[in-house]
Amino acid sequence: MTIELRHHTDLTAQVHQDLLAVYADVRAPLLHLANYRVEAFAERLDRHVGDPGFELVLGYDGGHPIGYAYGNTVDAGDRYWKRMAEPLPEGFTNTPVLAIKEIGVRIPWRGTGTARRMHDELLAHRTEDRVTLMVNPLAGDGKVQAVYESWGYRAINSQPPSPDSPRLAVMVRHR
Repeated sequence: MTIELRHHTDLTAQVHQDLLAVYADVRAPLLHLANYRVEAFAERLDRHVGDPGFELVLGYDGGHPIGYAYGNTVDAGDRYWKRMAEPLPEGFTNTPVLAIKEIGVRIPWRGTGTARRMHDELLAHRTEDRVTLMVNPLAGDGKVQAVYESWGYRAINSQPPSPDSPRLAVMVRHR
């Protein structure tokens, strides 16, 4: 299995189409929920592409899109921090962080290290000292959060990122 990882800081029509196709496949069991609809994701994606420091790593196997990881830079004034359930420690948001907004891998490539490769590739050239992400603690009966913990993340807070979203664990680690 030879997986090619491609970096993007903007989305051409083809990249957008490939990303939406992978998202729809990855999230298929959840697409009936408002927050997971492809249209809701596309709206969030369009907003994220315009955010500072946006970067996408899209994985391909034989030219077929198989997974993605993307995020952007958030600083102290970003709404990302303002929705936390509990107050953050003084100074916690003083330095910008990379906020990973989505990681997804199609089923045949799960358990192969592909998600970790895309994650690490996304972080490889970033300048932020820390990285954060949110995860539904119930996803995979807790297995998804456990994977992130094995990558060095620790839960620091929680938030519902939108009215239709479940409460997500906010995790952080040093790059």
